[in-house]
Amino acid sequence: MDRHRGTFDDRQLDVLLERLDAIRAELQTLNRRLDSQEGVLRIAGELARLNESLETLAYAALERQPPSVRRRGAG
Repeated sequence: MDRHRGTFDDRQLDVLLERLDAIRAELQTLNRRLDSQEGVLRIAGELARLNESLETLAYAALERQPPSVRRRGAG
């Protein structure tokens, strides 16, 4: 960019557009990773709840009470 006139020549504009395209591509990659991680966290939470339900069913099938354990609140 010519600092005195504030304009771009074709080569400078092409370089700028290439850099913007690279930034856009990287942001898309980061967004996909974030979406994937959020999905994994949701699945982990569901699995934890499923595990607790299965433990409850197993104790019920054995006609026993589960051990009294203080559980932390789900976050």
